[in-house]
Amino acid sequence: MNSLTSAVAAIVTDDAGRVLLCQQSQGHRRWGLPGGKVREDESPIHAAVRDIREETGMDVEIVDLVGVYELFGQDLPDLVVHVFRCLDGRGEALVNAPGRICRLSWHDADDLPRPMTPTTRRALADALAGRSGVLSRVERDAEPDYPDADEAPRAATPDLIVGLAG
Repeated sequence: MNSLTSAVAAIVTDDAGRVLLCQQSQGHRRWGLPGGKVREDESPIHAAVRDIREETGMDVEIVDLVGVYELFGQDLPDLVVHVFRCLDGRGEALVNAPGRICRLSWHDADDLPRPMTPTTRRALADALAGRSGVLSRVERDAEPDYPDADEAPRAATPDLIVGLAG
């Protein structure tokens, strides 16, 4: 029997409607939503606020639940991800967890970076369609979406925030 891990992620938007995405420091360096694992005796809402603060330094306002996504496949344990819709709160987005993420940047919905995690792709599509309360199974990608996953983001994101290791 597979073990099950609970995680959270947040679709954080700014006043211009752009979404905040993080690029993973390791593996295929996919782009994803800020978030992380839910700790023992912690609610998903508390975990989302905590993880966003830890990764980005930002305090956000949770608006609603976009959906609950069960990530499966590739002989890895299943992962249940609660994805929340959030508004940009106080603080400037900075890379506070360089071991987990190497870049943060704001993106227009029609100009998203690649490759993205499968949960991020599905949750963003649901959020952009105005959906809430989605329950969905998402299959893990077998291979990186694109061979250039470790290249720098496109120049179309001039406000790229690059964290400093410290």
